[in-house]
Amino acid sequence: MSPKDLLLALVVIVAWGLNFVVIKIGLQGVPPMLLGALRFTLAALPAVFFIKRPNVPWQWLLAYGTTISLGQFSFLFSAMYVGMPAGLASLVLQAQAFFTLLLAVMFLGERFRPQNLIGLIIAAGGLIFIGMESGGNLSVLGFVLTLCAAAMWGMGNIVTKRIGQADMLGLVVWGSLIPPVPFYLLSYWLEGPERMISALQGISLPSILTVVYLAFIATLLGYGLWSRLLSRYPASQVAPFSLLVPIVGIASAAVFLDEQLTPFQLIGALLVMAGLAVNVFGGRLFTSRQRVLS
Repeated sequence: MSPKDLLLALVVIVAWGLNFVVIKIGLQGVPPMLLGALRFTLAALPAVFFIKRPNVPWQWLLAYGTTISLGQFSFLFSAMYVGMPAGLASLVLQAQAFFTLLLAVMFLGERFRPQNLIGLIIAAGGLIFIGMESGGNLSVLGFVLTLCAAAMWGMGNIVTKRIGQADMLGLVVWGSLIPPVPFYLLSYWLEGPERMISALQGISLPSILTVVYLAFIATLLGYGLWSRLLSRYPASQVAPFSLLVPIVGIASAAVFLDEQLTPFQLIGALLVMAGLAVNVFGGRLFTSRQRVLS
């Protein structure tokens, strides 16, 4: 990977890692469903007028926007609103990799490889350690909702696999047309019209900057650069960079929000990261071992 593209990869990782701190700050002034509505409204408009619609049937755009955008972020924003720490959210959300594996086995007929199963078991143990520390800085509801967000991300990944080759930035932009109306309806139903109006009328500068960051930096810039890297390099070379997102997320939450991991949470975090690493790099280790044995 060229130095320029390596720098772009690091930009994406920092943008996505800081994303969780930004969400936490934004939720202080805007309720979760309304924040989701504003994020995807700004991500879709006016970008759809400048970015060509991908060659994808509308039903698949609907499925993509419903899962990876509406589903994932309605659960994630709600989780962080009810107390899920930003740093742990960035980590637990990476369980999407294993939900993707499970769903691919169920719906795409894919098979588990040894490194997938071992990584899943290790990461599941880490999630158990994290879940055992409910109370204090972690609510059970927030933890469960974050896992639901990871599951929706995994479903979105399956939809993306079924879509096949498509312009990723175009898919993200046009897929962002799907979530705003359901988000506004959910906000009206769950948060109430009075709260919606009050939040919009009294919106603060930090809340405005949050929406701008989520729409332009985390969504358009992040996915745009990520798709560029995937188009230039094998997925196996790009994917490992995602392991750095929780590290940035946990570190930035400690710096900006003064979040600290308990000993159990730290053990769980290390196990989850180890499980993810085995899932990403394990195939190379198994291949190398087979070559040595043969």
